[in-house]
Amino acid sequence: MRIHESAIVDPSAELGEGVIIHPFTVIESGVKIGDGCEIGPHAVIRTGTRMGKGNRVTVGAVLGDHPQDAKFHGEESYLELGDDNEIREYCTIHRASGEGASTVIGNRNMLMAYCHVGHNCHIGNNVSMANSAQLAGHTHVDDFAVLGGLCGTHQFVRVGKMVMAGAYSAIRIDAPPFMMVEGNPARPVQLNKVGLQRRGVSDASIAALRHAFRLLYRSDLNVGDALQQLRAEGGLLPEVQHLVEFLEAIPQGHRGRADN
Repeated sequence: MRIHESAIVDPSAELGEGVIIHPFTVIESGVKIGDGCEIGPHAVIRTGTRMGKGNRVTVGAVLGDHPQDAKFHGEESYLELGDDNEIREYCTIHRASGEGASTVIGNRNMLMAYCHVGHNCHIGNNVSMANSAQLAGHTHVDDFAVLGGLCGTHQFVRVGKMVMAGAYSAIRIDAPPFMMVEGNPARPVQLNKVGLQRRGVSDASIAALRHAFRLLYRSDLNVGDALQQLRAEGGLLPEVQHLVEFLEAIPQGHRGRADN
């Protein structure tokens, strides 16, 4: 373990083996940092932050600060990070609002410079957020999603699995899995074929998703009727089944989702 003499580390903080703390960093009370993590210069890791192994936090990032939520009144809450995340320069990730609640970041995610993750957000695994992407409170981002630079979300929005969101996009409603979305408001514009191929999705599933995309967004059917037709065709492959269930849940709002 290497801690620079200019860093301020509270004696109650728990630091794993091989942790590196760079100059002028502040680690507050009760923080837990797993083995092999590196915390860059001028970073601030605040009370309630708990991270796993192999995370890299670079210059000026602030993790676990109070939520920007008028309902927050100092209750005990948390920021939980998994393993092998890269948090780049000047990112801000806030702990949750609500007694015992957590903002959750999974594993192997990259948050590029100046990104913001608001209170009570849930980010899955292998997510990439380009520079200055911003997540409002309670946003859920599923595995392998990619958010372009200066992309933003509305509160309680869900970004589906393997979504590719274009730069400057404003995601105001749930972004369906496997799609490329862009615009203000962001809308599905095509299937994220390259992302699907990179993740090893079969040609048959990609063809079935392309058929679903055309029914949903390029036919004369509204989304509800297109979903009924997909159900009626039967034999849905797992990826199409996931897409259909995701879209069927949107009218229920965030309170109707199983993961909330």
